[in-house]
Amino acid sequence: MGIPRVSRPYMPGYGVASAEHGTGLLHWSWAAERLTAARNYWVVSTWPDGRPHTMPVWGMWDDSTLWFTSATQSRKVKNLRGDPRCCVTTEDASDPVIIEGTARFVTDPAILQRVVDLMNAKYHSDVDLDFLNPAKNATIGVRPQRVFSMLHSDFTGSPTRWVFDEDR
Repeated sequence: MGIPRVSRPYMPGYGVASAEHGTGLLHWSWAAERLTAARNYWVVSTWPDGRPHTMPVWGMWDDSTLWFTSATQSRKVKNLRGDPRCCVTTEDASDPVIIEGTARFVTDPAILQRVVDLMNAKYHSDVDLDFLNPAKNATIGVRPQRVFSMLHSDFTGSPTRWVFDEDR
């Protein structure tokens, strides 16, 4: 994954300082560490009628992609198949990392095995490749297009936006 462009997000009316003040712009490594360490994530998809749908999931950050799984008949899978645009955020609302991206469904056995390995290592589970059988469970990867974060302890001096190029 390439280095994202980093800037201060546009937040009129919140007293947000310029990038040179406060904590300054956060480093991408800070966000990646939090994406890796988070136990749970919130996935926001869109119902066919445009309403938001938010659900918690286990997930695994793997350098450039946030992976999660869900039953093929779940509402979030149905929503993401209809409109793959989504948000995924860490569970920590004080120091959140918020991903805007596009969901992609994978069935490649090598990628599925990687997701199984990540899941077993992170959650101390013992699932095998059959757990991610695409007939039962969808495996979804979200690559960031934009990521937003801030520190609760420096709300006006830390908001940061990272933008990733499409051609990575």
